Amino acid sequence: MSEELKARQVDQLITDTLRTNYMPYAMSVIVSRAIPEIDGLKPSHRKLLYTMYKMGLLTGVRTKSSNVVGQTMKLNPHGDMAIYDTLVRLTRGNASLLYPFVDSKGSFGKKYSRDMASAAARYTEVKLAPISAELFSDIDKNNVDFVDNFDATMKEPVLLPVTFPNILANPNLGIAVGMASNICSFNLKELCDTTIALMKDKNADITETLLAPDFPGGGQILYDKELFRSIYETGRGSFKVRSKWRYDKKNQCIEVYEIPYTTQAELIIEAIAKLVKDGKAKEISDLRDETDLSGLKITIDVKRGTDPDKLMALLFAKTPLEDSFGCNFNILVKNRPMVLGVRAILLEWLAFRMDCVKRRILFDIDKKNSTLHLLYGLRKILLDLDKAIKIVRDTENDADVVPNLMQGFGIDETQANFVAEIKLRNMNKEYILKKIADVDELEKEIADLTETVKSDAKIKKLIASELKDVAAKYGEERKSEIIQADDVPVVEAASEVEDYNLKMFLTRDNYLKKITLVSLRSAADHKLKDGDEIISEQESTNRSDLLLFSDKAVVYKMKISDLPDCKASSFGEYIPNLIELDEGEKIIKIVATDNYEGIMLFAFENGKVAKVPLKSYETKTNRKKLINAYSDASPIVGIIYTVAETDVLAETSNAKLLCFNTESVNMKTTRDTQGVKALTLKKNATLKSICLASESKVADPKKYYTKNIPAAGFFLKASDKAPQMSLFED
Repeated sequence: MSEELKARQVDQLITDTLRTNYMPYAMSVIVSRAIPEIDGLKPSHRKLLYTMYKMGLLTGVRTKSSNVVGQTMKLNPHGDMAIYDTLVRLTRGNASLLYPFVDSKGSFGKKYSRDMASAAARYTEVKLAPISAELFSDIDKNNVDFVDNFDATMKEPVLLPVTFPNILANPNLGIAVGMASNICSFNLKELCDTTIALMKDKNADITETLLAPDFPGGGQILYDKELFRSIYETGRGSFKVRSKWRYDKKNQCIEVYEIPYTTQAELIIEAIAKLVKDGKAKEISDLRDETDLSGLKITIDVKRGTDPDKLMALLFAKTPLEDSFGCNFNILVKNRPMVLGVRAILLEWLAFRMDCVKRRILFDIDKKNSTLHLLYGLRKILLDLDKAIKIVRDTENDADVVPNLMQGFGIDETQANFVAEIKLRNMNKEYILKKIADVDELEKEIADLTETVKSDAKIKKLIASELKDVAAKYGEERKSEIIQADDVPVVEAASEVEDYNLKMFLTRDNYLKKITLVSLRSAADHKLKDGDEIISEQESTNRSDLLLFSDKAVVYKMKISDLPDCKASSFGEYIPNLIELDEGEKIIKIVATDNYEGIMLFAFENGKVAKVPLKSYETKTNRKKLINAYSDASPIVGIIYTVAETDVLAETSNAKLLCFNTESVNMKTTRDTQGVKALTLKKNATLKSICLASESKVADPKKYYTKNIPAAGFFLKASDKAPQMSLFED
């Protein structure tokens, strides 16, 4: 390294580097790009719409999109494709927004289709939609702040003075650095009614007026009042949206014509096709996308005798025909990202809108005061018109006219300039009387405006009036239908799975076999690897769940139906290929169940035994891994599953046996309980193994029976064979 480079090299902690270099970038993405502000727009949206407004596209004819893109680059220098992509999303043609701001002509693709792309900007045409007028209401009256653009050649608004809560009227997704935002859209009528209700009482129950979100693509929202109440208050949560469909009995097909906002037609078709390929939707004979100019349509041909309701229940459960919308109402309030509930967002918007209205009124007051001031000067001239004319006529220099009028009538420079600019033909009593006739009216208007600007109640009344007008002009009926979540039939996972009896086998080397009872009856001996042996087996059905207990106190869950059938003559499935195990982790017990009834008994080296209901391993969510499946305070030596209380036989390392009933062990609901003492062990002795008494190799387990535990056990009698060895012994 050269001496110059060494001199420039500075040692710096990585934390300092992140703070000085990365954090400013992260904040720039959060504040200036990805997160929407209280007007419901991101900077890219705002710059584009303001450019179109300045181009006169609110009232003019459509212009080429490329023209808009080029003009927008004066405010947004991030590249023409990025700007056009933003424009596409704002158009009516793309169907991304519930209330589109851009009226479009041409092909702009569709939100609900992955493959339908928009045409190039040179082919499409746009103008602002009528509702965009509400974004720029009185923007020329100083109701929002303006700042320089990136090269300080023109001004742009910091926020738009939107007259309705656009932040919740249109869906908005943003991914920043370290945070994200996902806002669903709401019906404009309901939103305006809710805002008005909050103006009257900020503690009003908003679930009464804001029923549920409303999406551009419609669909059905599964409604749970308490769930939505939580989302409205916290700004976080998830709700389900499902597709709308109809059954064409004549053509024996199902037509899907509205899908969730969060998915696309191609994804749905691919998911349904996979179900058909896997043999899980045998009722379907054909599947195609029939979307055309009239709108979305996915057609599913079904076989004769198919129950469409049952089939759709399966498709809702297994494909994106039903999808979840995850709410994360993260918005920028005064350049600070905040996750707010609906109530808090509407109150923040109301504060913003009140400030806009106050600034607009103050602007009007200033304008009217300026006009009134001029008329006051004109009224003084009326007292002696001849004097005013004489002053002007007798003044030799043009520059002295205004000072002489100021001196002659006691008026200021602004008033004198106004008088001096009056044409000679208008220097008559009639003209001046007409001009100053508005003085009284102006004084009354200024007084009213001044009184209004001082009263929050009157400003809220103005805002409420504006909201009612917006709702009347642009409000529409709901597109998304609301259905009660409790009324939706739930398809059991088993209902689409073929059911039959089978037997599960687990080997010491962690191979898993699923063999039908029919195949098992006609089979010879099991094929196993050298030195391997079966350590756990259980009869079950194809619709059951399978629990796999590992030696690391973890239980893995899977559907037996997801496993392929095999024959006794095959090795079976190698478990590490089915589930992700930690290094050195092994499965030591399998339990199959369809109702989670029964008892799990865990025996530990320290002589303790824990009894846990199998229900403790049932989960409402589809979790595939549960940690702390049992206690790891002492090494595990045996796991028993039994449907009812039964006798078990335990063996110690010093050749003692103890038979007792599981009823004598207290049930614990905590999975990782350490259990109770079952055996009183001598020094250096340990519990070696445990098994069901009925499955042991001891001729008469009752010889070693005790009613009460803990107990020391009895030495193995010479006449008895050794019991089943520990599962962990090589």
